[in-house]
Amino acid sequence: MTVGPPPAEGGADAYWLRRAVDLSRNCPPSTTAFSVGAVVVAADGTVLGQGYSRRDSPRDHAEEVALREVEADDPRLGGATLYSSLEPCSARSSRPVPCAELVLGTPVPRVVFAWREPELFVDCDGAERLRRAGRDVVERPDLVGGVREVNAHLLG
Repeated sequence: MTVGPPPAEGGADAYWLRRAVDLSRNCPPSTTAFSVGAVVVAADGTVLGQGYSRRDSPRDHAEEVALREVEADDPRLGGATLYSSLEPCSARSSRPVPCAELVLGTPVPRVVFAWREPELFVDCDGAERLRRAGRDVVERPDLVGGVREVNAHLLG
């Protein structure tokens, strides 16, 4: 069981987002999808799940991998934060349910990400969907550098 700082805006958010970016470095290369990392962290700083794009299948997105590691009825989800290096997607071609909807299917109340998804593959509005559903969404553009670096091959 991995434990780090309890989620909160400021230093802890930066700590966990850096971890998500580090996870994204494990992604198998792709020219048709971003490399993304995600971590689900309980209110006490315990990692409940983590993953990266294409970890178990070429169609995997990081958020779905991380959420798949957590039991759906785990009571800690109600106070957890999902950290993702990239905005949770609102549309995808690889599976029928986008990541923003997967998050909305859980009680996770807070989502923190570094980079809004560029309109390279889809027009994403995951952050807005999550906010409209009452989730606390925090964007940390100050941490975009690492995410852009991992995805430089897509950005030309």
